[in-house]
Amino acid sequence: MSASLPSFTGDASPYGGGDPYADYRTADLPFTRYADLADRRLGAGVIAANDEFFAERENLLKPEAAEFDPEHFGHKGKIMDGWETRRRRGVSAARPHPTDEDHDWALIRLGAPGVVRGIVVDTAHFRGNYPQAVSVEGTSVAGSPSPEELLGDDVKWTTLVTRTAVGGHAANGFAVDTEQRFTHLRVNQHPDGGIARLRVYGEVAPDPAWLAALGTFDLVALENGGQVEDASDRFYSPATNTIQPGRSRKMDDGWETRRRRDKGNDWIRYRLVEQSEIRAVEIDTAYLKGNSAGWAALSVRDGEGGEWREVLPRTRLQPDTNHRFVLAAPVVGTHARIDIYPDGGISRLRLFGSPTAQGTARLTARHQELGG
Repeated sequence: MSASLPSFTGDASPYGGGDPYADYRTADLPFTRYADLADRRLGAGVIAANDEFFAERENLLKPEAAEFDPEHFGHKGKIMDGWETRRRRGVSAARPHPTDEDHDWALIRLGAPGVVRGIVVDTAHFRGNYPQAVSVEGTSVAGSPSPEELLGDDVKWTTLVTRTAVGGHAANGFAVDTEQRFTHLRVNQHPDGGIARLRVYGEVAPDPAWLAALGTFDLVALENGGQVEDASDRFYSPATNTIQPGRSRKMDDGWETRRRRDKGNDWIRYRLVEQSEIRAVEIDTAYLKGNSAGWAALSVRDGEGGEWREVLPRTRLQPDTNHRFVLAAPVVGTHARIDIYPDGGISRLRLFGSPTAQGTARLTARHQELGG
């Protein structure tokens, strides 16, 4: 079930010109510190929707904020940057309105299975054509199920967000406290309307059997269950970018800090998928040319109260370069920290190795607790 945060209801004012986000309604949503499990870079997708007459369902997961062009019309009407369905009607002139049960839906495949901590249903630019209410359900289905399989009678759906009134042109946020692993979501809008973006914040819960089959893998990768716990600076881009899949394709796809004017340095602290042996390290500065970190050092600790141990001393980094280091001996730990000097950025950090026996046992127990 969900606990509602500061909520928004009702129409927003019609667009009057100027910055379309000037009257956008939003609030501080604490769960956004988690990764977006519905990120396209992780492999998320909108695999089906019952209606997408005015605007296609795929827009829901675009990484950038929704755009608004007041002059953009097509042969079906105003073209919106979101998912928008046609207006529902009743069954006859005597009953012209939709029933309370009528609604539109979209099926979302999460990019990585995980525990959902919060959901944002963003109705940016949908000022009078947003849904009256929304609800969200989740399920966990192994493999790569088709939409027909997900909609089958044998699939159990768990309510994450109860049917709740939402507002137009607003970031409608919902905290979720269901301690369960989900692979897919069903987003419902009651009875119809438009949603610009969907964000699903949470913690990746990897399949231990898959990780065991891989053997050596990236222990800090988001898709494998790694996390960014904290960072000294997020001015230009989020630190979570450093553990996204693949190589960076542009400068803001990495982590870049503001320019320091003191004698300190910037850093990111990570939590590994579990206690592991680290054997090799990659530090990539792709697309960071005049603003890459000058030097970097890597430290590891075992357990929340463990002492930090430097495993890679302060090392010169080159711009727009992938740096590879083989450690002299495997290092056991649960957390890692990269310090960059004095500021700048890196695009990716990779820590290759495998979980210890103790780490594997804890991963397996957690998987079972979450219903995996």
